[in-house]
Amino acid sequence: MRIRYSAKTDQGLKRNHNEDYFCLIEEEQLFLVADGMGGHACGEIASKMAADVIREFFARTRDEDITWPYKMDRNLTVLENRLNVGIRLANKKIHESASKDVRLSGMGTTVVIGQITEDRFYVAHVGDSRCYRVRDKDIKQLTRDHSLLEDYKEARPGMSDEEQRKFPHKNVITRALGMRDTVQVDITSEEIQDGDIFVLCSDGLSGMVPDAGLLDHLHVDADLDVAVNKLVDAANAAGGTDNITVLVLECRLN
Repeated sequence: MRIRYSAKTDQGLKRNHNEDYFCLIEEEQLFLVADGMGGHACGEIASKMAADVIREFFARTRDEDITWPYKMDRNLTVLENRLNVGIRLANKKIHESASKDVRLSGMGTTVVIGQITEDRFYVAHVGDSRCYRVRDKDIKQLTRDHSLLEDYKEARPGMSDEEQRKFPHKNVITRALGMRDTVQVDITSEEIQDGDIFVLCSDGLSGMVPDAGLLDHLHVDADLDVAVNKLVDAANAAGGTDNITVLVLECRLN
């Protein structure tokens, strides 16, 4: 499989610093975006801490004899367990750090991870950072935001678009790393088809640019650097009210 990727993070137009973070663990074909939160740069610390803990955990667990900090879930594959445990470990580290240092109180971060293995794409996430798939000129959101709005929509399936737009607390998230001493991780996977494009992003992009706007810049054989820059520009043109991070990867099977 041939993989192309490009990524960019931007402060946006309204924030005075950037609390987003992205990274790639090449040997694991793992891509990560985190959106930190908390005053006095705490979010910046939390998002990088999440990435560092997950990177270290994956490095240590390449040796199958290493003891894991949590028991394996029998309902998950080994790969899914690594994603689950790595994120839970990051949550524990962030929560403990915030509990011990008053300067870090309240810090947390979302996280979304995409990992490629053979012909499957795995997605693990906590919070409202998203993963999309672009296939055959169609875009599909692969993650469900952990937010008050999504919980309300689930309770009221008939909620109209107008009601969703006017929902007063739609930016409040219900799950993030560091909020509690434990966290539930959502994991899904699907078979990769030739030409699939996957997008990982913070809500600084998805909250400003509609799905159709994302799709406008994403197609097979596109210049990914140009596409990523255009997506960031589109978010800023729509107001740039938050930090913006986007990571795009294209998978070709031949």
